[in-house]
Amino acid sequence: MATVQLQSLTLTRSSTLPSLTSPPIPVTARLNSAALPRYSGLRLRATVGTVLSTRAASRTAPRGGRIACEAQDTAIEVNAITDANWESLVLESETPVLVEFWAPWCGPCRMIHPIIDELAKEYVGKLKCYKLNTDESPSTASRYGIRSIPTVIIFKNGEKKDTVIGAVPKTTLTSSIEKFL
Repeated sequence: MATVQLQSLTLTRSSTLPSLTSPPIPVTARLNSAALPRYSGLRLRATVGTVLSTRAASRTAPRGGRIACEAQDTAIEVNAITDANWESLVLESETPVLVEFWAPWCGPCRMIHPIIDELAKEYVGKLKCYKLNTDESPSTASRYGIRSIPTVIIFKNGEKKDTVIGAVPKTTLTSSIEKFL
């Protein structure tokens, strides 16, 4: 963590409130910049093994080459699901499926998103995780009686097995998942 040491500060106080025509109140400060680290940008690696900075990446990356973020292995993306692919991805799945019903305007939904992402990473290969936007796919949400969001439903062999409503702790979702693995 960088520390900033303020060496001097001068404020000029006016006896009246400043008007639109009066000059702004002068504020001067000197910072000890030696304590601040220099920002060098996001480090990227090309698939050929070359390390590039973000500034140089657009100029020196080989055409057609892929650039992958170094943090790629830390995130597993939970795919979105819609009314159109619901049956093939959820009902016809041979492995258990966790579906989070959410909406972009929902605050508690944003709180539970990282938990769903962690669960998807922990149970990779054992459980499929999807997110269904109830604003974009209202018919599936109404078919399963979704009245409040976030709602998490676990399906196994195409059947609804368990429902968890609200932004709950990870342990609550883990115990529900473990029952059906």
